[in-house]
Amino acid sequence: MSEQKAPIIVKRIKKVAGGHHGGAWKIAYADFVTAMMAFFLLMWLLGSTAKGDLNGIAEYFKTPLKVAMQGGSGSGDSSSVIKGGGTDLSRKSGQVKKGETVNERKSYNLEAAKAELERLEAAKLKLLKGRLEAEIDANPTLKQFKRQLLLDITTEGLRIQIVDEQNRPMFKLAGAELQPYTKIILREIGKVLNDVQNRVSLSGHTDATPYSNAGRGYSNWELSADRANASRRELVVGGMDEKKMLRVVGLASSVAFNQAEPFDPVNRRAAPSGAK
Repeated sequence: MSEQKAPIIVKRIKKVAGGHHGGAWKIAYADFVTAMMAFFLLMWLLGSTAKGDLNGIAEYFKTPLKVAMQGGSGSGDSSSVIKGGGTDLSRKSGQVKKGETVNERKSYNLEAAKAELERLEAAKLKLLKGRLEAEIDANPTLKQFKRQLLLDITTEGLRIQIVDEQNRPMFKLAGAELQPYTKIILREIGKVLNDVQNRVSLSGHTDATPYSNAGRGYSNWELSADRANASRRELVVGGMDEKKMLRVVGLASSVAFNQAEPFDPVNRRAAPSGAK
């Protein structure tokens, strides 16, 4: 009996395309989610960032290249890894950068140096005051006028004011001529001031009485300046080197000796000062 081969049947299934379901919406949705994430991140940064940091960020976006190369001037730049960049996330609480400690140290050193300089100047003026008082005691001529010489320390230096016991003025009314007793005092003071290192300032003063010839352009300001110069000349006659004079100013009635009585004749005076 002959063998019969079973037929081999091959079934081929034809795939029919079901049509395009569409995927553009996924891309749009992803873009939307990304934009929302960026928006909320921006809101969070704005809400949690200090005003100084915001100024630093704003400065960066104004001139990004300049800030990146030179560093920003805002406080937001103080903790960045790169100048003009963001915050150093590896930096722990309490840590400071070397530059920050240097700046703080410089600021502290400047304040300390300023305070020390002021202390030294005050001590120097106190020594000068003590020296002048000793010179007055040692000078027979000045010693008899000791009660008329008032020494006080001001912002300009050590001031010497001459006040007569009878409240007589140093100058005649409406003039720059010195009283005889004042010339004697100024000449003796000139000798003393010539022996100290400090340079000398001299201010002239008037009382509040208006100058009678003010219509000609000459007022208490010019009169006080003339009085200061008259006093300067007497200091030089007494022996003070003219090069020691730093400045001569007229203050009119702006700095009265007797502030309660601006018309008091005692306000007509000149006051030499040992400058700082």
